[in-house]
Amino acid sequence: MNTSLGLQHHPPRPQRSAGTPHPSGAFASTPHAGRSAHPAGDVAGSWPQVLVVGCGAVGALLAAHLAAVAEVSAFDIDAAQVRAIQADGLRVTGVSTLQARVHATDRVDALAGSRFDAIVFLVKSGATAAALRTLAPVLAEPGARPLLVTLQNGMGNAEVLLTVPGLPVARGVSMDAARHLGPGRAAHLVRGRCTWLGPVRGTLDEVRPFAALLQSAGLPCEAIADPMDAVWSKFVFNAVMNPVGALLLGVNAARYEVPEVRTLIDDMAEECRSVVAALGGGFAFDPMEYVQQVRQGALPVTAHAGSMALDIARGADTEIEELTGYIVREVERLRVSVPACRAVFRLAKGLEFAARQRSAVPTKPQTEKPCIDTPS
Repeated sequence: MNTSLGLQHHPPRPQRSAGTPHPSGAFASTPHAGRSAHPAGDVAGSWPQVLVVGCGAVGALLAAHLAAVAEVSAFDIDAAQVRAIQADGLRVTGVSTLQARVHATDRVDALAGSRFDAIVFLVKSGATAAALRTLAPVLAEPGARPLLVTLQNGMGNAEVLLTVPGLPVARGVSMDAARHLGPGRAAHLVRGRCTWLGPVRGTLDEVRPFAALLQSAGLPCEAIADPMDAVWSKFVFNAVMNPVGALLLGVNAARYEVPEVRTLIDDMAEECRSVVAALGGGFAFDPMEYVQQVRQGALPVTAHAGSMALDIARGADTEIEELTGYIVREVERLRVSVPACRAVFRLAKGLEFAARQRSAVPTKPQTEKPCIDTPS
């Protein structure tokens, strides 16, 4: 067992008697079935119950922070990740340095009897529907009425969550960036601006408790009536920069130092803006603000070229369908021309296929050089 739990970044939870309200003024839960009280001495069930679905980079970051203010469970199909968390907890380095204990499992029956206040989906967008189906027994628990939250990249995730009748659904964006370093370990690369979270179904009052929980966990969050302007802003950035970073083999400098690539990025961004405008959307902030700051020298060019480049490097499926693919599909009915986005989407699909083929061929193991850097 890891003996470095004293590295926890957050202060220990104060002991409270049963029924004492949580500082967020939020949830009232039932204890997790079969779990003992938190080692800090809290009475089981007196803290909010949160389930994080997908405990990769951002999932690990969120779970580790929330563990200071809630009883956190993590559900992930990666057995190695789950076993590492069970043995040694979650360890986050970089902008945040903390180690936290969470209840991790890859078996849905291990969650039997649990009633969660919030279930946060942070799996890859293409896996949301499958994850939701797997969690059906949890959602069917008597008296269960969790807030379903998506902070995922791409479009379509909230719509999947809406297929569960009767439950409040919240959509938002986090500007924090993280990188998976290995089982149970993640790097917090960037502390972004405030997380925005708002209702897709339900009321703002049903979203505020979870936003307050994030805030108290050290992840600034604002509950807003309509989160879509913030969602569109991050979506455009990811739809442009992620596939370009992957096509450039993860060499981030090429996105900024090659004139032809800079022009491609600008063309794609303009096309994406046109599609969002045609859909009636707006922006909470300039989607390409970060890119402009790097180009102007206000921010450094880092080694991190986005999560899609990391997916390609390990031969995993990407979120190209839910990002640039969404733009390409929407223009079929909007009659907006997006030649740059269409070409990059097609190339990224081919690259995704090639990466899967390549990963199936045994190669000599290589030592990975660590890097600490920027948003994905």
